[in-house]
Amino acid sequence: MDRRKVCVLMVLWAMAHLSSPGYGFRALRRTTGGRRGSAGLTGQDANGVPLRRSKRGWMWNQFFLLEEYTGTDMQYVGKLHSDSDRGDGSVRYVLTGEGAGTLFRIDEKSGDIHATKRLDREEKAYYILHAKAVNRFTNEALEGESEFVIKIHDINDNEPRFTKDPYMARVPEMSDIGTSVIQVTATDADDATYGNSARVVYSILEGQPYFSVDPETGLIKTALPGMDREVKENYQVVIQAKDMAGQMGGLSGTTTVSITLSDVNDNPPHFTKTLYEFRVLESIDLGSVVGVIRAMDADIGENAEMDYRIIGSDGPGLFDISINRSTQEGVIVLRKPLDYERKQQYTLRVQVENVHINPRFFSMGPFRDEATIRITVEDVDEPPVFERGSYIMEVKEDAARNTVIDSVSASDPDIKHSPVRYSIDRRTDMDRVFNVHAGNGSVFILRELDREENAWHNISVIASEFNNPRQISRVPVYIRVLDVNDNAPTFATNYETFVCENAKANQRIQTVSATDPDEPLVGHRFSFNLAQEAAGKANFSVRDNKDNTAWILTRRNSYNSLQKSIYHVPVVISDGELPMQSSTSTLTIRVCTCDREGNMKLCNAEALTARAGLSTGALVAILLCIIILLMIVVLFAALRRQRKKEPLIISKEDVRDNVVSYNDEGGGEEDTQAFDIGTLRNPEAIEESKQRRDIVPETFYPPVRRPVLPPTRDNNGDVRDFINQRLQDNDSDPTAPPYDSLATYAYEGNGSVAESLSSLESVTTEGDQDYNYLSEWGPRFKKLADMYGGDDSDRDS
Repeated sequence: MDRRKVCVLMVLWAMAHLSSPGYGFRALRRTTGGRRGSAGLTGQDANGVPLRRSKRGWMWNQFFLLEEYTGTDMQYVGKLHSDSDRGDGSVRYVLTGEGAGTLFRIDEKSGDIHATKRLDREEKAYYILHAKAVNRFTNEALEGESEFVIKIHDINDNEPRFTKDPYMARVPEMSDIGTSVIQVTATDADDATYGNSARVVYSILEGQPYFSVDPETGLIKTALPGMDREVKENYQVVIQAKDMAGQMGGLSGTTTVSITLSDVNDNPPHFTKTLYEFRVLESIDLGSVVGVIRAMDADIGENAEMDYRIIGSDGPGLFDISINRSTQEGVIVLRKPLDYERKQQYTLRVQVENVHINPRFFSMGPFRDEATIRITVEDVDEPPVFERGSYIMEVKEDAARNTVIDSVSASDPDIKHSPVRYSIDRRTDMDRVFNVHAGNGSVFILRELDREENAWHNISVIASEFNNPRQISRVPVYIRVLDVNDNAPTFATNYETFVCENAKANQRIQTVSATDPDEPLVGHRFSFNLAQEAAGKANFSVRDNKDNTAWILTRRNSYNSLQKSIYHVPVVISDGELPMQSSTSTLTIRVCTCDREGNMKLCNAEALTARAGLSTGALVAILLCIIILLMIVVLFAALRRQRKKEPLIISKEDVRDNVVSYNDEGGGEEDTQAFDIGTLRNPEAIEESKQRRDIVPETFYPPVRRPVLPPTRDNNGDVRDFINQRLQDNDSDPTAPPYDSLATYAYEGNGSVAESLSSLESVTTEGDQDYNYLSEWGPRFKKLADMYGGDDSDRDS
């Protein structure tokens, strides 16, 4: 159907344009056979040469071509013709420019131009080409190149398209008629300057009667008053855009607009019930939640925010209500303790109201609601309650045992009034000084009291239900021990008093005071007197100053430390309370030598010893110093001992052994590789060069074998040669110790009849030796003959 419409439109367009004058192309009208034209002066160039304008051989107008050609043949565009063309085929037409050879093709002989493909104006609206006529044989231009335009005529082949699909919009609920919602826009790719192909008209297909659209602008507006979000929140509106000014045959496009009604506060809150009932135990803690209520509001968001408050109650200040913003619930909490025995039920009047109220909807109000709350208190088994929160009791410190001080009282607050039993929390009275009567709560004494030892006692009394001992309560009891004058006064300190040998009579040598652990209500009042037994022969006197102090005075002019160095003055101190308490304190007075100003210079030996006594801290310091000195001495001695070297020869009397002392630990008794002593002693023994096992030589030296000289009969030369040979061997031995050594050889030489007498030589032989010849040496060797000259049987026995 669409293709048929396009064909009809193309035919109508062609007929209209073909009938118009000047359509097609215009050939150049030649006035002569040559390329001559009338020229007129139009000006001069920079050199003064006149400029001439030549008349062209041809000139073209625009060609027009319909888009979207649907015919089977190539679409004819127009014809080129030159005045030079005589029809003999000598003229060749050439086409260049946009689309030449691809979109547009020219017949070289006739000059006919055809379009080879369907053209779309929306892709390209016009093409600029160039045409010229040339001689087919010489290829010379017969006419100058001419430019012409092929313009594509538009047809209505594009429907309007919306810029969005879908559109999203919001409009407040309850809006007035004509309230703007959103504007939609559609565009048409057709030529807006030609015909009505691109003229778009809007209309609403779906969404009536709630909304309307402006046909020219596409603005959507509300068309129905009182649209309620709580009734319907979302709307789908379909908008159509049609070209050709909405006439029949025009193309159209549609889009969907999703419109949501936004909430306004047009609904008041209301309770779901007029009466709420809650039950709560009387023992719940303060601040606990009693119950939760909730009012309903059809609005959402901030329009549904509510506030709760108590507007009436028969228990003022007992309850409070707050708002839970996340759930919009009213939370009832307890502010004061409940007592079932006092009141079992409470009634509250609660009001709820919107926080944000829109003045536009006052007429739909009031935006509040009220409800009644009934709270029932349930009984619980409560512990006994004391009449007072604490008790303060007083008792004199001389009170006898089992004396009742005072009593505590507690009762069961429940309706059943269970009997109460009293006891003392022994964790507060570890010494068991007090006790309480289990039935009447009387507190009495179990042990004697001493105010000077403990003036206050803090205990806890426990009251428990007789029928339910787990229900207990405690009360603190503070017991004050009242003072009784049961302590005698004494000196306030240990006085160190001296008197000068040159003292005068009635001279004050000391001021004394007293102390008393008792605390009389009117304060202390002490009196001082000299003891009766010392009053007759006293060398000193006591003067009471009536201010709880007394002076010690001399009663003679001089004292002699050689006659008596220490005096003891008994002073009687009494208090003024009833019953009166007194004590005798002795003041020790030393006789000292003083200067003229009365300053002490020297006292007797006993006094000096007493004054020269050291304190404990000083003694500890001295002892630590002594210990440190001893440790230093011991450490020094140990260092000296370590520095001391061992002697090279351990025993000077042992002249038979070869002693080599070096700072290295050998292999013990089994170490026979260090030195072969027997070899050194016997020149006739076979000499073997052995390396030391305790060191590793740096360079391996082959063993040195030196021939053994035959023994000579020269007694002196024998020993001399032996020593020289051994000295030379040791000097040239690379395995010898790198330090000096002392070698002692007990060898008597070959000239001796007995040869060597050293028993160490026996290490070189494993056979038994014959010592019978010792008996032939005479009586001087009889002892040796008896020791070694016996037969084997005697030795074995």
